[in-house]
Amino acid sequence: MLTHETSLDNFTEQFQYVLENYSSHGLGVDDFDNIILGGLGGSGIGAVLAKNWLFDKCPIPIETVADYHLPKYVSRKTLVVLNSYSGNTEETLSLFEEANAEGCKIIIITGGGKLKELATANNLKTYDLKNGYQPRMTVGFGLSFITMILGELMEDDQRPVLESIKNHFDSQLGRLQESGSRIFDFFKNTARNKFVIVSDREFAPIATRFTQQLNENSKLEGFVNILPEANHNVIESYIDKMNTNFIMLYSTKNPRVEARFDFLISHLELENNKVLPLQIPEYTLQSIFDVIYRLDWLSVHLANELGSDLMDVPIITNLKEFLGNLEIIDEEE
Repeated sequence: MLTHETSLDNFTEQFQYVLENYSSHGLGVDDFDNIILGGLGGSGIGAVLAKNWLFDKCPIPIETVADYHLPKYVSRKTLVVLNSYSGNTEETLSLFEEANAEGCKIIIITGGGKLKELATANNLKTYDLKNGYQPRMTVGFGLSFITMILGELMEDDQRPVLESIKNHFDSQLGRLQESGSRIFDFFKNTARNKFVIVSDREFAPIATRFTQQLNENSKLEGFVNILPEANHNVIESYIDKMNTNFIMLYSTKNPRVEARFDFLISHLELENNKVLPLQIPEYTLQSIFDVIYRLDWLSVHLANELGSDLMDVPIITNLKEFLGNLEIIDEEE
């Protein structure tokens, strides 16, 4: 299993792999009424990122599901794209069974396991993932494959975009790594504090991705508040100096939302809170991957600073064993 540092050092190979292994599915957006993107954890975040990216681009509704069940409205006119790196995620397998029973069109992204077996048995379009990674370090595979799948669906080929992103990372990897290190230096003295990421709609899934990495890699608490909604409630809890590391992650798309960030940053800094503004001038697939990459490095540096085991997630492992034992009990009953 590749270490997190190795995964990040070799990040561009995820784009290269997708470019080399993507093949046409031959479907069109007019064939469907809606799209469901299913997956959990490191295999699900690509779906959330893609849905948000296509917010104002896709002509039919896209829903993400990180659960056991599909919405009631699915039908033969629903495209279901399921991603499970292990291929054994029980919630995703449940989604497959429901989608198959309802006659949905199904596309699979997986590294093997039961999901791969089901895809092969049902002759489904499948995109195989490269093995050897921690699932939470495979966002380059997941988001890229989903972008290509949905791009083709809408007759908007994303291959040139991914090629450009790969070339960008090939030339800028060192600079982006240094940026992650500088962000860590900013928070090094308060590394044990919880993190609150305040974002706009555009960057909310990236904020969620970062909190997931904080949780699993650094074993730290992370929370996301989204503007403008959080200005109507959470802001009243921002009083005095708090044991919190604040990251303000936002775009330049809405001047009114920008103004809200200006106010909030000033308000928090007046009480000497630890606040890092990260305003990203462009909201593009490249900027999405840029920020993810820099914040992934931050989670790695924090883990190493705190002595956390990047590779081990014992509580998640214990939960899976617990659920496995429940299945055995159910069978015996």
